[in-house]
Amino acid sequence: MAETIFFPRRLILGAAMISGVLLALAVHMLGARYGLDLGGLWRSDAHEFIPAGAAIAWWLIATVGFSGGYFTATMMQSAISGQIPQRMRQFLIAVGVLLLAGAGQVASAPSPIPTVSSVLAGLAALCLGAVMAFCGAHFALRRG
Repeated sequence: MAETIFFPRRLILGAAMISGVLLALAVHMLGARYGLDLGGLWRSDAHEFIPAGAAIAWWLIATVGFSGGYFTATMMQSAISGQIPQRMRQFLIAVGVLLLAGAGQVASAPSPIPTVSSVLAGLAALCLGAVMAFCGAHFALRRG
């Protein structure tokens, strides 16, 4: 009978965090292109307390970071035992590559957001994505 091999917990946590952060940054870049940017929080010309686009972007980035970390950790735990069908793995890899390619295309275009606001929004998205990806991966590892 073959032994079950497990990935080390730190490797799963690290890979899940990286995946969650990359997906959160990709969603941030794609959202900024369509007017959902965190940079609206630092604009002085906004008449609202918190612009709706900034709030939606905040929740979208947090949700994608958490989900990316959670699902990556879950998939890495179940991939070793062969519980994920080969077609599902290929589909998920293709979706991830297309999302990151779209974010790369958006990042190469000129930004509609002022530079300082764009840098602050990017750093906020990075930190938010990292925290939420860690939380998602941590919950997935505790559950499994």
